[in-house]
Amino acid sequence: MLQTFISTVYHVFLPISLPVIGGALIRKFKKIDTKPLSVLSLYILSPALILDTLLKANITYGDVTQTTLFCIINLLLLWGISTGVGKILSLPPAERSGLTLITLFTNCVNYGLPLVLLALGQAGLDKASVYVIIQIIIVNTIGVYFAARSHFSMKQATLSVFKLPSIYAAAIAMILRMTNVELPQGLDQGVSMLAGAYASMALIVLGAQMVSANKQESATLTSSMNKAFYAGLVLRMILSPLASALILYIMGVRGILFDVLLILSSMPAAVNAVILAEQFDAAPKVVTKCILWTTLASFIMLPLMIGWMQ
Repeated sequence: MLQTFISTVYHVFLPISLPVIGGALIRKFKKIDTKPLSVLSLYILSPALILDTLLKANITYGDVTQTTLFCIINLLLLWGISTGVGKILSLPPAERSGLTLITLFTNCVNYGLPLVLLALGQAGLDKASVYVIIQIIIVNTIGVYFAARSHFSMKQATLSVFKLPSIYAAAIAMILRMTNVELPQGLDQGVSMLAGAYASMALIVLGAQMVSANKQESATLTSSMNKAFYAGLVLRMILSPLASALILYIMGVRGILFDVLLILSSMPAAVNAVILAEQFDAAPKVVTKCILWTTLASFIMLPLMIGWMQ
């Protein structure tokens, strides 16, 4: 087991750590603003990766069906658990909303996709692309609801999905696949070049965001905020992986799809969660602190999980 853990750290997490460390250093010493990099990643590199992967992905309708069903069941289960924990701990509404965001949404794009690619190869990335598209839709609709609650607008949440180019990239890829039309060679090469730049850029942004989160998390938390923070750590990093594994087992999911879905659903709290938390006052200090500490914890937990899978 120890040998497998060391091998996983060396072959998977060491390559990932280099751009993360680079992003952290450039943020700390050069005070780089990550927003332009995030925009570049979200609006150019991520759609290119989705388009390139889905066009060439070896996925079946069964993969899509199982992934969609898993996402729905996992969402409902974790929502019920986080709601119950929030009531048991007598958390105020803001902390309950923050706890829900921490529990439900993972950093499956910036961190998860590069990790799956290194750990499971192109076959894993193919299947991961379906999960990521579903999560993008969920975060920008249901995620807004969980963050906003009282002033939620279904129309605004739905429209926000259609502002994301990754959705259109996925739609174009599916149309081209169904009609058996291939991109011209030059265009295909250009898309592939952009897709290849995604992983490094996403990890650089992640490292820079971790430094920002470290500066913000020093803020003093109230008693209810502390309860929400520790509950978020346990739910995201312990209970969520166990619940996901149980759901996948009951569904009969096996093989590489099982590995992909378990890894992506066990990732640390999503960076996008703090954006929603700040916009709708859903305990952003708690969410920011959880993002930092769940990300740090993942560098121990995820190698153990991947080693167990192998």
